[in-house]
Amino acid sequence: MAEKLALPLILPNPPPPKPFFQDLHPNSAAAPPPSSPPNFAPLFHDFLHHHQHNSNSPQNPLNYPSSSSNPRPRRRIGKHRDPNKGKPWFHHRLSFQGELTFQSLLHPQFDIQNLDAELSSLFNSGHPDNEFSDDFTETVASDVLGIIKALAHYKKCDLALSMFEWIKKRSDSENLINSSVVAVVISMLGKDGQVSTAASLFHSLHKDGFAMDVYAYTSLISAFASNGRYREAVMIFNKMEDEGCSPTLITYNVILNVYGKMGMPWHKIISVFDGMKSSGVSPDAYTYNTIISCCRRGSLFEEAKGIFEEMKLAGFLPDKVTYNTLLDVYGKSRRPKEAMEVLKEMEINGFSPSIVTYNSLISAYARDGLLEEAMELKSKMLGNGIKPDVFTYTTLLSGFEKAGKDESAMRVFEEMQSIGCNPNICTFNALIKMFGNRGKFKEMMKIFDDMKACGCKADVVTWNTLLAVFGQNGMDTEVSGVFREMKRSGFVAERDTFNTLISAYSRCGSFDQAMAIYKRMLEAGVAPDLSTYNAVLAALARGGLWEQSEKIFAEMMNGRCKPNQLTYSSLLHAYANGKQIEKIHDLAEEIYSGEIEPHAVLLKTLVLVYSKSDLLQETERAFLELSRRGFSSLDITTLNSMISIYGRRQMIDKANEIVNYMNESGVTPSLTTYNSLMYMYSRSSNYERAEEILNDLVSRGRVKPDVISFNTVIYAYCRNGRMKEASRMFKKMAESGVAPDVITYNTFVGSYAADAMFVEAIDVVRYMIRQGCRPNQSTYNSIVDWYCKLNRSDEAVMFVGDLRKLDPRISKDEERRLSERLMVMR
Repeated sequence: MAEKLALPLILPNPPPPKPFFQDLHPNSAAAPPPSSPPNFAPLFHDFLHHHQHNSNSPQNPLNYPSSSSNPRPRRRIGKHRDPNKGKPWFHHRLSFQGELTFQSLLHPQFDIQNLDAELSSLFNSGHPDNEFSDDFTETVASDVLGIIKALAHYKKCDLALSMFEWIKKRSDSENLINSSVVAVVISMLGKDGQVSTAASLFHSLHKDGFAMDVYAYTSLISAFASNGRYREAVMIFNKMEDEGCSPTLITYNVILNVYGKMGMPWHKIISVFDGMKSSGVSPDAYTYNTIISCCRRGSLFEEAKGIFEEMKLAGFLPDKVTYNTLLDVYGKSRRPKEAMEVLKEMEINGFSPSIVTYNSLISAYARDGLLEEAMELKSKMLGNGIKPDVFTYTTLLSGFEKAGKDESAMRVFEEMQSIGCNPNICTFNALIKMFGNRGKFKEMMKIFDDMKACGCKADVVTWNTLLAVFGQNGMDTEVSGVFREMKRSGFVAERDTFNTLISAYSRCGSFDQAMAIYKRMLEAGVAPDLSTYNAVLAALARGGLWEQSEKIFAEMMNGRCKPNQLTYSSLLHAYANGKQIEKIHDLAEEIYSGEIEPHAVLLKTLVLVYSKSDLLQETERAFLELSRRGFSSLDITTLNSMISIYGRRQMIDKANEIVNYMNESGVTPSLTTYNSLMYMYSRSSNYERAEEILNDLVSRGRVKPDVISFNTVIYAYCRNGRMKEASRMFKKMAESGVAPDVITYNTFVGSYAADAMFVEAIDVVRYMIRQGCRPNQSTYNSIVDWYCKLNRSDEAVMFVGDLRKLDPRISKDEERRLSERLMVMR
């Protein structure tokens, strides 16, 4: 499998974008619904069925306030440069006839059918013989530009386009339509969301021989960019350069912003920046702010710092946007201390922190698990008279969710509601993630339902969150169902969706499917970024393919993409699953020594991989390093790792210390926590405590016990010969809706056989077959082995000889294997 994996190579000349979904036109806003309903997984299908037949969905029990249905707005860097923005349109440059024509077009009762007559009066004014002088042609051309600008200002987009098309059909159109008119029309269409129409118009004019200048190109690039069609914006930019049209400062600023949104590799961004300077176009403050913003996605805090210093050396004073952007880069790079240094410099230079500043700082601390500090910042912003907004609360909610502090997360949400702050799509996405990560799928889908009832439309993050939740729970059918519905809703896969799918399918164990998604991503012309590399590395790590992981890592180090803490984390997991303990030790020493920054994420990963490898001293060292280096906030995964290794070692007091810490810190125990504790007690003299923990889990109702939970308690009773209690737990398991697996049945078979109760053991095998659960090697091994251990080999021979009567589907290879095993045992 690993040999067939193509390494993620960034193509120097990526192919033109192709529609990832064959049933979806690349330029369409939404796909037409199919004639028959899609084949959804049961959970998702039930939800959609409910919506299709109950459009008046009731409000949810949490009483969400109504929210806007618009997607999350894109934040623009810098201030709007149009001094007339928001002011009445001035059209004093129009001629008298141009003024009259414009007023007629703008009249509420104007009929589009009268457009020909109205525009003809403009062209025939004072010239009934239609013989225009040069001066008059110039005046009319000026009127055409002014009227189209004015109509665009008053959002009469269709009327302006009709006027443009009418003029284009005239024989003298080449004297009336210039590059300024084309640029205005394309820009207008882009702002109106009609970017496909703008592109068709551009290509049609170009095909007809109209000479496109930099303003027309820049308008189309901006139209694509503002509508999120970044790959097409890059294609137009490349076409523009190929045709020898030199970009302007605005062009470069737009394309650099596009590169940042696309998550282009840093060397490509710098290449454009260097090309800009070498062509004689001097960057402005907006350019520097844009490049600093480009550092967000890849957590390129060092590069952002370098651009910040270059900006000051070039004579540009950083403004509030610069500081907030740099601060946000540090936040996304999990560098809260550096973010606070930016705040200090910002205040020294006379810029008061805004809500954007505080939100970035809160995000920095929340991302790093420093939630107390994040809450203190919220109190500080209130003290400075700045009211927290939906982004503040959603960031805190997400931080508490990630740390496993569900009660704290819900308190944040309740406070948000109490002050009348309406949730937005990001809030709902955070709640969906929280319930989904806890395995509360009904509650998760209820949030999805409530979101629509509040007027919020699912965005690409919503769909990606659902894909990730189902993926990490190994529910590949649901992943496919969500993916199909995402396509039906008109979302074309971009890089984040591809990355999520790679991760989701690999978590489901569908490695080949994950790699197929990666291949199709490249075929669609989407270049891999840091998140892509990390998703592929995580997929390889789950399979223990450490050699292939090292090849991916080496490619990143060769300049493709700068590794971050998640990259090293995946490498550690690859070594752990590949049983490469020495390689884990080597990487750990680089982390402890500071050669690799000892980030909290890496120390937590060391706790996890050492715990999984059952290396107690190494696990404790990594755990203590977290505290020694000041990482006081521990998440649920790290704490569960400690409980797990202490539980396996029967270090009950140590495990309970971790549980007490969780309770004191407000960390909500997960199902893994309960299962680890049950495992610990099931192997101890106080084995009855395992059932008490299971009952506590059920009574709290936070998470639902799974098959591992019941199997652990059943094992506790079976290993102590209390088969009646084990059978009672089996019945309770069925009543809870949890299906027994082969381990459940094997526990009973082994226990009965060990007590020489072979009739009962064989009855269990017969029952499990009737229930559709196939016996495995362990099932029959336990019966044969115990026959032999109890010196009843003749009965073992009879059992193997008559096995086909018990299990008609048993293979000849399995019968042969058991016969050979029997010969050895005798």
